[in-house]
Amino acid sequence: MKAKIIVTPKKAVVDPQGKTVKNALEQMGYQGIAGVHVGKYIEIDLAPDADRATAQRDLDDAAHKFLSNPIIEDYRLEIE
Repeated sequence: MKAKIIVTPKKAVVDPQGKTVKNALEQMGYQGIAGVHVGKYIEIDLAPDADRATAQRDLDDAAHKFLSNPIIEDYRLEIE
């Protein structure tokens, strides 16, 4: 199994990196971009014998406590 965690800034938080990317894309001629949000993508390979429910619970806890800053970031956890 593989876990994927996507961390992005909350919509209400100013994202200077996203704003820089948006401005650069517009200067390159790309039109119609309303906003850019730059985040983190974390991929975790789980042991073959890992219990899916336990992994989901543990990784959700890790994403909340360590892999993201819940004050300014949201995260999404997927297990395949």
